[in-house]
Amino acid sequence: MNLEKLKKLREENFLKHKKKKKAYYLKSKLKSNDTKYKDFKGIDYSIELNEENFLKNMKLIAKKQRTHIDDRKDQIIIKIEDYKKKKKEYYKEHKEERLEYDKAYRERKKEELKAYRKEYYQRNKKKILERQKEKRKLNKE
Repeated sequence: MNLEKLKKLREENFLKHKKKKKAYYLKSKLKSNDTKYKDFKGIDYSIELNEENFLKNMKLIAKKQRTHIDDRKDQIIIKIEDYKKKKKEYYKEHKEERLEYDKAYRERKKEELKAYRKEYYQRNKKKILERQKEKRKLNKE
């Protein structure tokens, strides 16, 4: 067997396992003596998705999501700040490697980059010239 067949087989087996697990979960949910699910007979989608209930349910979901985000706002901000710090540290640590890679890349792709720049300049010639004129005017003043 090659690698692709093994991956496909693994994926199929995993999906089968998930289906079995879901079926078992739903079955045990219905059998439980919990009052929440005792009279559970399924969802009547014609009632749930009619115009009145649909809008009401969507508003309820939006409200729950909003309260959840508001509750976690401080944690989210802290995580974003941590991510920014980690990103800065990573770039500082790997600055030399990045510069070396960029230099090697430019050497490898020298001709392609030159052609791309030439084509880019031809396409955007008017815009570039207008920007240059504006900069020159600003510098003179």
